[in-house]
Amino acid sequence: MTMKKTLTLAGSDSSGGAGIQADLKTFQEHGVYGMNALTSIVTMDPDNNWSHGVYPIDVEIVEKQLNTILSVGIDAMKTGMLGSVEIIELGARKIDEHKLENVVIDPVMVCKGEDEVLQPENTDAMRELLLPRADIITPNLFEAGQLARTGPIKTMDGMKDAAVKIYELGAKNVVIKGGKALEHDKAIDLFYDGKDFSWLENEKIDTHYNHGAGCTFAAAITSNLALGKSVKESVEIAKDFVYEAIKHGWKLNEYVGPVKHGAYNQ
Repeated sequence: MTMKKTLTLAGSDSSGGAGIQADLKTFQEHGVYGMNALTSIVTMDPDNNWSHGVYPIDVEIVEKQLNTILSVGIDAMKTGMLGSVEIIELGARKIDEHKLENVVIDPVMVCKGEDEVLQPENTDAMRELLLPRADIITPNLFEAGQLARTGPIKTMDGMKDAAVKIYELGAKNVVIKGGKALEHDKAIDLFYDGKDFSWLENEKIDTHYNHGAGCTFAAAITSNLALGKSVKESVEIAKDFVYEAIKHGWKLNEYVGPVKHGAYNQ
């Protein structure tokens, strides 16, 4: 028996809902073999309102992890929290060296407030180094506005404008997640392949139990690309997968509620 193999280059969420934990659970649900290279460890302080601490992994250790994984080969990969320009540069170099295909870039940005990126140099590095190597990129509204340099996005027309700009930076396909942040009565995402705009709709779910939804969405796309699906079909399946995961999200503690990764199959 052989299995398709996937890689996540991302941070570890100690609470288990997002990051590589979400990715590996999603890979498992799709029947692909997931491997991970950790870029950082994220902890939460139960005595300080669940405030997050981010502890970067040395870039040399990240490279050793990647060397381990890439020595056996992969069918698709995704990135998540990368944490530094050096790790972004490393990821781009490994994509080129190994001629990796089915590259999904989830441009995770650690931010404060609604319009300030904590590490703007990382956004610049993503724009320059990762977008041209992405088979698909999966920003939310905030991330799309940062990458496209359009500022805050609140409308469907704004999503289309940002998608075009991101595509022109080199990404082969773009999916912008509108989600509950968009001023619309549906949960709407936009898929753009450089020619056509496709709107993906589901019912909006009124819940706070959606921790890890973005990571799960990108990991589901990665899984389906590894299984041989087209980019658009992978996005459509991922949309339904994450909808069920959010619909059945649950309360972990007083601070957070993760999505349920097994809901789609169950």
